[in-house]
Amino acid sequence: MSFTPPPPPVFTSENYHIWVIKMKTYLQAHDLWNVVENDTEPPPLRANPTIAKTRQHSEDCAKKHKAMACLQNGVSDVIFTRIMACDSPKQTWEKLNEGFMGSDKTRQQQVINLRRDFKNLKMRESNTIKQYSDRIMATVNSIRLLGEDFSESRVVEKVITTLPEKFESKISLLKVIGVKWVFRAKYNADGSLNKHTARLVVKGYNQ
Repeated sequence: MSFTPPPPPVFTSENYHIWVIKMKTYLQAHDLWNVVENDTEPPPLRANPTIAKTRQHSEDCAKKHKAMACLQNGVSDVIFTRIMACDSPKQTWEKLNEGFMGSDKTRQQQVINLRRDFKNLKMRESNTIKQYSDRIMATVNSIRLLGEDFSESRVVEKVITTLPEKFESKISLLKVIGVKWVFRAKYNADGSLNKHTARLVVKGYNQ
């Protein structure tokens, strides 16, 4: 069965942190991420190359232009004017990151603030486990969108160790049976992403 690759995701000025993950995956799927990340040129051909080596060298040289095409077509016309003077995929990528994600120092401060929020999260008396887990996942996803790793085990540990005493029986169940997260994406009528949702699923228990 043939596979027709989808067009690149388009960034219009909102949700850059989501777009940048999608675009990186798109470039990786087309074997183009390396030229964006490293900005390297293929080595020159040696004397008397074979037809296969000549073809491969031509394909390697074209990757830079293919990556540029993906990035330029992955943004709106308004945003394109910010990157049209860039000479390489790496420069284009860094220009977009600088303009819409902020400096490394800014991102680090955002991560610090979000990690502090995660640490201080507590379950409200009126919350169900699902509502509490949704609050936790909103913070965790914000951290992950900034490029930081955050393991599922830390999330589960947070839920287990911060549930009020009235959920003590459920805590024991979580420890014995185990848990998993079920993720869903909700889309608008036009196909654009509305929001991500997550819920904690425990075998034999519905919350």
